[in-house]
Amino acid sequence: MSKKILTGIVVSDKPNKTITVLVERKYQHPVLKKVVKVKKRYNAHDENNKFKNGDNVSIIESKPFSKNKKFKVIGVSE
Repeated sequence: MSKKILTGIVVSDKPNKTITVLVERKYQHPVLKKVVKVKKRYNAHDENNKFKNGDNVSIIESKPFSKNKKFKVIGVSE
C-alpha cells in the first residue's frame, strides 16, 4: 500500500519542529450529488523549522513522531 501524499497550506508553525497543515478536498455527496468541500488539519514534522504560515507544502504519511504527528514535510508545492 502506498503512502498518502497531501498538499495544503501551513496555518501554524508555533510548536518546535512541527507545522499544522490545512488540507482541503472536494467530493460529490453520494445521495445529494452536491459537491462538498471538507477541510482537515494535519500535524507534520518539520525538522529544520523552515516553513512559515501561508506556505503551500506537500506532506507524506510516515511513522508516528508523536501521538498526533504522523506526517512529514516533503517540500514546497506549486
